[in-house]
Amino acid sequence: MIPTRYAVAALLMATTAMAEVRPAAAQTLQEALALAYANNPTLQAARAQLRAVDENVPQALAGWRPTVQIAGSAGQAVGSAVGQQIVGPGFIAPPRTDTPWRSRDTTQIQASVSQPIYRGGRTTASTRRAENQVLAQRARLLQTEQQVLLDVVNAYVAVIRDQEEVRLNTNNVQVLTRQLQATNERFRVGEITRTDVAQAESRLAGAIAQRSDAEGRLQSSRAVFTRVVGQPPARLVPPQPLRTAAENSQAAGLAAAQNNPAVVAALFDEAAARDNIDIQFSNLMPQVSLNGSVFRNDNLTSDGLRQDGSAVTANLTVPLFQGGAEYAAVRQARQQAQQARSVVEDARRQATQAATQAFETLQAARAQVEANRAQIRAAEIALDGVQREAIVGSRTTLDVLNAEQELLNARVLLVRGLANVITASHNLAAAVGRMTARDLSLPVQLYDMEAYYRAVRNRWVGWGETQAERIADGGR
Repeated sequence: MIPTRYAVAALLMATTAMAEVRPAAAQTLQEALALAYANNPTLQAARAQLRAVDENVPQALAGWRPTVQIAGSAGQAVGSAVGQQIVGPGFIAPPRTDTPWRSRDTTQIQASVSQPIYRGGRTTASTRRAENQVLAQRARLLQTEQQVLLDVVNAYVAVIRDQEEVRLNTNNVQVLTRQLQATNERFRVGEITRTDVAQAESRLAGAIAQRSDAEGRLQSSRAVFTRVVGQPPARLVPPQPLRTAAENSQAAGLAAAQNNPAVVAALFDEAAARDNIDIQFSNLMPQVSLNGSVFRNDNLTSDGLRQDGSAVTANLTVPLFQGGAEYAAVRQARQQAQQARSVVEDARRQATQAATQAFETLQAARAQVEANRAQIRAAEIALDGVQREAIVGSRTTLDVLNAEQELLNARVLLVRGLANVITASHNLAAAVGRMTARDLSLPVQLYDMEAYYRAVRNRWVGWGETQAERIADGGR
C-alpha cells in the first residue's frame, strides 16, 4: 500500500530521485540564478551587443570633429623640351633646338584639415538617435536578462518536480510489486481468481512504464538545467514562490504597460525613428566647412623646381536638386516613424496580455494546489477504507488498485501544481519587469551597463580596451 502520510513543503521535500546516493552540497535557486547571471552565454552575447551599440554614439559625435589627412606621392618623370628662341623684332630667329630626353625624380606631399561648421543638423540628430538606440538596447538587455533568469527558474523547478515524480512512481512500483506478491499468495490458496492476478500484473507493468517515462523527463530537465546554469544540478533546495507583483490582473496589466522591457525598448526605438527624419532632412540643407592645407611639390613640371604653398578656404554647398532621392528618404523616414509608433502600441498590448495571463495563471495554480491537497486527504481515507473492505471480501483487487492509482494521480497533480505556482509567480514578475538580478537581490556583482558607454563616448582615437571597458565586461 502506498504510504498514507505524505509531507509536502513549499514545493517538494524529496531531493533525490535516483537509486544511487552521491554526496552533494545543497544548491538554492538564488545560487543557480547567480551562476547563470555571471556565465550564461546568451546573456554574455546580449551584453556584447549593447557595447557594440554604445559605439554608435562616438560615431555620431565624430561629425563635430575635424578630419586630418596627409597625402604624398613619389616617382620618376621622363621628358624633353622642344622650342625656338625668340630674339626680338627684326632679328632672325636661331634654328629650332631640341633638348635630349631627361629623367627627374618627383615628389608631392600635402597635409589638409577639414572642420565641419554646419551639416544641416545631421550631427545633432545622429547623436540623439544614437543615444536613443543605446537606451533601447539597454532595455533589450534587461529583457534578455529576465528571460535567462526565467529559464533558470523553470529548469530548476522542473528538475525538482521530475525528481519527485520519479520518487512517487518508484514507490508505486514497489507497492504494486508487494501487492502482486500478496495477490499470488491469495490465488494459490484459492481466495481470488486468476483475473485478480492479471489485474495486479497489468497495473505493475503500467507503473514501471510510468517510472521509466518520469526518469526520462528528469534526465531531460537536468540537461536543460546544465545548459542554462552552466553546471549540472546538485542537491536542489525547494524554492518559495515570489511575492505577488500586483494586487489584481488590472494592476498587473498597467504595470507591464509601463515597465516591461519590450515596451521601454519600443519607446526608444520610436524616438530614434523620429530622429532619423531630421537626419534625412539634413541632406537638403546647406553644408558649411572650413578647410586648410599645406603642400610641397618637387620637380613636378621641370627639374630643379620646388613649389611650396598653403591655403585656407571656407566652403559652402547648397543643394538645389539631386534627383529626388533625398526627398524620398525623408518620406520613408516619416513612414518608419509611424511604424515605430504602432510597434509601441502593439508592445503595450502584448505586455498587458502577458501580465494578465500570468496573474490569472498564478491564481488558478494556487486554487489547484488547495484542491489537490483536499483530494489527497480524501483519497487517503478512501484507500484505507477500500483496503479494509477488501480484507473482508466486500471489495475486489481492482477496487484497491484503482484507489491506489487515484491517490498517486492526486499526489502527482499536487507536485505539478506546486511547481506551477512557483513558475507562475516568476512569470508574473517578468511580465511587469521585476525579474532582474537587482529586483531578485541576487548575490552577484551587477553588470554596469553604462561603464563601457562612459569609456568610449568621448574617445577620439584607440581601438584597444581601457580599464573601464574591462570592468564593464566583468573583468574578462
